[in-house]
Amino acid sequence: MSWRVGRLALHAAAICGVAALAGCSQPRAHAAKPEVQAPAGGILLSGAGGTFPERLYKDWFATYHEQHPTVAVAYEGVGSGEGVLRFLGREPDARPVDFGASDAAMTDQQIAAAPAGAVLVPVTAGMVVLAYNLPGVGDLRLSRAACEGIFLGRVKTWDDPLIRRANPGVPLPSLSLTTAVRQDRSGTTFAFTKHLDAIGRDWSGRYGASTLVAWPGSAMRARGNEGVAGLVARSPGAIGYLDYASAHHAGLRMATLENRQGRFVSPTPEAGTAALASAELPDNLRLFVPDPPGAESYPIATLTWVLLRRSYDDPQRAEALRALFRWCLTSGQQRAAELGYLPLPPGVATRAVAALDSIQGRQP
Repeated sequence: MSWRVGRLALHAAAICGVAALAGCSQPRAHAAKPEVQAPAGGILLSGAGGTFPERLYKDWFATYHEQHPTVAVAYEGVGSGEGVLRFLGREPDARPVDFGASDAAMTDQQIAAAPAGAVLVPVTAGMVVLAYNLPGVGDLRLSRAACEGIFLGRVKTWDDPLIRRANPGVPLPSLSLTTAVRQDRSGTTFAFTKHLDAIGRDWSGRYGASTLVAWPGSAMRARGNEGVAGLVARSPGAIGYLDYASAHHAGLRMATLENRQGRFVSPTPEAGTAALASAELPDNLRLFVPDPPGAESYPIATLTWVLLRRSYDDPQRAEALRALFRWCLTSGQQRAAELGYLPLPPGVATRAVAALDSIQGRQP
C-alpha cells in the first residue's frame, strides 16, 4: 500500500477554495469564503469542518470534479467544532454549507438541534500521531504514562525518567520539552484527549475528552493540523499531536506509542487498520475507538464523519450529495490509503453507503 502524499494539483486548491492554515498562535478571522463558482448548467456543493481529513477532501473533490464536470465542491478546513456550528447554521457571518465535517461526530444535543435533521456518515479514518522535533533522536518510544505526563505539563525535559525508561541507550538531551496543541475546537483534539481519557486516570479526572482544552504549562497553540505541524517543524524540543497525513507531508518524525497490550507500535497502515478491525458501528454510525485492543494495533485511530441533513429543500442538491459521498465511500477509498488515511473497514463502508439513502430532497 503506497502512502505517498503526492498529487495535490493546483486545480485542487481552486476546486476546494481552502485558505492556507496559519501556524501561529494568534486568533484568526474566519477563513476566506470559497471562490469556486457553480459549473455552467451544474451545481456547487459547499462544506466546512475538520482539518484532519482536509488533505484527502481536497484531492477527492478535485478528482470528482474531473470525472463529473457539472459538480464542483468548495470545502473550508475550519476545524470540527466550527464545522458543526456552520452545519447547524449558528455562524450568521459565515457562508451557509451543504455539509459539515467533524472528527468528533455530533453530540445527541447537537443532532436534536439540527432543523432538518442530521445523518452522520463516516467516510474515512486515520491515525493521530505525536510528531516531535528532537535533534539527534531518530526513533522515540513513548509509554502511556509518558504521553499523559507530557500533555499534563509534568514532563518538562526530554531526559525525564518517564521518557528515558522506554528509550534505553537513546541519547536524550536535557532539552526543554514544549507541547504544540490546537487552540481551535478540533476533532483531532477530541480523538487525542479521548485516548488520554481512556489511558490516564489523572487526565480523565481533570480534563476528560473534549474538542477544546485549557492546556496546562507553556503549550504553543495553533489552528489546524498544519498549524501544529508548522510549530513542531520550527521548534526544537517540541512535540505535538496531529493527523498522520499532515505529519508525513511535513516530513516530521513520529513517536512509537505503547498500546493496550504494552507493545510499542509505529503509525503504519497495517497498525491503523488493526486498530479498526473490531469496529462495530451502532445504528447512529457514531463509533469511537480510544484505546483499541490487539497486540498489533496503533493506539490512536479515529473515524471522521461528514454531516448531512436528512432533508434538503432542493432534490437535485440532495442527489448530488448522495452521489458525491457514495463515490468517496467506494472509488475514493484507495486514494485515501495513498494519501496516508485508512480505508474504512468493508462493513463500516457498507453501512455508510446505506445511510446515504436516507438523505431526501423535498419536492417544490
